[in-house]
Amino acid sequence: MSTAAPALRPGAVLADLLPAATATRARVRDAALVAGGAVITGLAAQIAVPVPGSPVPVTGQTFAALLVGASLGARRGLLSLALYAVAGIAGVPWFAGGASGAGGATFGYVLGMLLAATAAGALARRGGDRGALRTAATMAAGNAVIYAVGVPYLALSTGMSFGQAVAAGMVPFLIGDALKIALAMGALPTAWKLAWRRG
Repeated sequence: MSTAAPALRPGAVLADLLPAATATRARVRDAALVAGGAVITGLAAQIAVPVPGSPVPVTGQTFAALLVGASLGARRGLLSLALYAVAGIAGVPWFAGGASGAGGATFGYVLGMLLAATAAGALARRGGDRGALRTAATMAAGNAVIYAVGVPYLALSTGMSFGQAVAAGMVPFLIGDALKIALAMGALPTAWKLAWRRG
């Protein structure tokens, strides 16, 4: 039996390519994917570069969260980022730069990633990860969701005006976002092409 068969089913995401012959195995697979996505996001968050004049560092965290969402689908992506957030609140030092706990100036971005992973997963189930342009749109939409939550939270938590929060918490990251989108434009469609060849 080919493990790539689910790729042809409408609404499939990359994680659906992993075989699960029984309902129990499917639950075990999904739990492992959810935990793995949280760990990948936590590891990517440790790639953190301070930005002068901003409390928000450049990290690999948002890129990982969007890839997790697109690869796992909306439900598993949401659960994965929820696990990441809850574990970080509980004290696991895997937020950006080894931080943990809730309430910091950048915590809004973590909350935004929950929604962004869900959105990216929902778009991927509609083919938003199958071609370069669709992938770019999916990643751009996910980034917009992260900023829609993270920037207002940054403003409220620091006392910045909204304009100052945009200048400190969004503008310096747009070039990096474009590079991450370009990477995703290559990675996700290529993964599908490889899966189709195996099928």
